[in-house]
Amino acid sequence: MSETKKFDLAVIGAGPGGYVAAIKAAQMGKKVALIERKYLGGTCLNVGCIPSKAMLASASVYTQVNHAKDFGVNVGSVSFDYAKMTKRKNDVVEKIRTSLGGLLKSNGITIFNGDAQFTSPNSLKVLGEDEALISATSIVIATGSEPVDIPAFPCDHKLIRNSTSILELTELPDSIAVIGGGYIGCEFASLFIQLGVKVTIIEALPSIVQAQGKTVSSALTSAFKKQGIDIRTNTAVETIEKKGDSVTIHLKGGEKLDSGMAIVAVGRRLNSKGLGLEKAGLTVNKMGAIEVNEKMETAVPGIYAIGDITGKAMLAHVASHQGIVAAANACGQAAHIHYNAVPAVIFTHPEIACVGMTAEEAKEQGYQTSIGRFPFQALGKAVATRETDGFAEVITDKQTGEILGAQVVGHGASVMIGEMGLAISNELTLDCIADTIHAHPTMPEAWLEAALLANDTPIHFPPKIR
Repeated sequence: MSETKKFDLAVIGAGPGGYVAAIKAAQMGKKVALIERKYLGGTCLNVGCIPSKAMLASASVYTQVNHAKDFGVNVGSVSFDYAKMTKRKNDVVEKIRTSLGGLLKSNGITIFNGDAQFTSPNSLKVLGEDEALISATSIVIATGSEPVDIPAFPCDHKLIRNSTSILELTELPDSIAVIGGGYIGCEFASLFIQLGVKVTIIEALPSIVQAQGKTVSSALTSAFKKQGIDIRTNTAVETIEKKGDSVTIHLKGGEKLDSGMAIVAVGRRLNSKGLGLEKAGLTVNKMGAIEVNEKMETAVPGIYAIGDITGKAMLAHVASHQGIVAAANACGQAAHIHYNAVPAVIFTHPEIACVGMTAEEAKEQGYQTSIGRFPFQALGKAVATRETDGFAEVITDKQTGEILGAQVVGHGASVMIGEMGLAISNELTLDCIADTIHAHPTMPEAWLEAALLANDTPIHFPPKIR
C-alpha cells in the first residue's frame, strides 16, 4: 500500500446514510473519503427500495390495464413479460446509480472501492479494488444490513430465496410461499398476487405487519384475503424441503405446504463483523448494533454510526437523516435527532403509511386519545378515481388536541403521510389541520375530515349517535 491519505471525514458505506453524510460534510468544506465494498447506493438503491418499487410499479400498471373497462376504456388481450419487467428494474437502478456517482464526484468526494477495517480509532485500511491507508479526524460507520439466513432452511437463491435474490427472477413460478409477514414479505406478496401467482404468507406472530398496529394489520389482512392471498398467522416454519423444481414447507405441528418457491423475509442482520471495531475501541450489543446518542456519536470520540447498524428504525430515510446529523456534528455544528415523527410506508396494494404512535402505543404511554377515521368511500376524489378502499386515521391527545400519530391505508398513502409527519414533528394540534384549507377534490382532504371527526364536528360524515 502507498502512504497514508489524510481526510477530515471518512465514511464507511455508500448507502442512503453514508453517501448523504459524505455530501453534507463536503458541502461544509471538508475533505471526505467514501468507502464502499459493493455498489454506490447500498441496499436501498441496488437490492431494496428502488428495484422492488420498480417491480411493483410494473405490476400496478398491469392491474390498472386489467381494470380499464371500469373507466370506459376498451383494451384487447392483456399480458406481461416478467423478464422485461426485470430488465426495466435493472435499467432504473443503473440510471440512478450512475447519477449518484456523478453527484458524489461533483461534491469532490474521493471514493474507494473495497472493504474498510479500523487499524486505530482514526485510521482505516481499505482492501479490495482500491487498496489504501486512510487517516481521518472523524469516521462515520454506515455499513447497513443484509437478509437473515435461517440455518434450518438456508437460501439456495433458486428455490429458496431472500429479498435480494428474489429480485433476480426472470420467470415466475405458479406459487410462492412468503416466510414472514412483515413489510418486506407483504410487499413481495402484493407484487406476485397482482401477477397471477398463488401466494401464501406464513407468519409466526398473531398478525401480519404487527408493528404497524391493529388497525393497519386488520385492513391489510382484509385486503389481501380479498385478493386471494392465503395468510397463515401463529404459524412457524420448521424446515423447507426441496423436491425437484418445487419445495415442501414443513410447519410446526406436522402440517405441510407445497409451493413452487419460498421467499424468506424474516428480518435482517447488521453488518458489524469484519470492521475491526476492537481496534477502534468499539463494541456492539447483543443485536450486533453500535450504540449511539442523539448526536449519532459512539462511545469513542470522533467515531459516529448511522443507519441500520445503529439498530434504530431500519429505514433508508432515517439513515439519511442520521447521516446529516452525524456529518453536522463531525464538522462542528450541533445537531440532534429525534424519532417521534418517523414515517414508514409499505408499498403493498393498497399502500400503507404510518407516522408517530399507533393507538395501542398511545394508550400504553398513558394518553387519553381521540381518534378520527375517515373512509375513502366518502371522499369525492377517491370515488372519481375508483380508489375507495382505505381510510385516513388521526390519533390525538384528548386533553390538548396534539396529534400523536396517523395512519393511512389506500391509494396515495405514501404521498399523503408527509402532511402528518410535518404536523407531528412540529407538535401541531387537530385545530391546525382543521383550520388549514385543503384543495378539493384531493386525497389529502381525508386528513381534514379525519381531524373534524376526532373533534366530533364532521362535515362529510354522519355525526355520532349520542
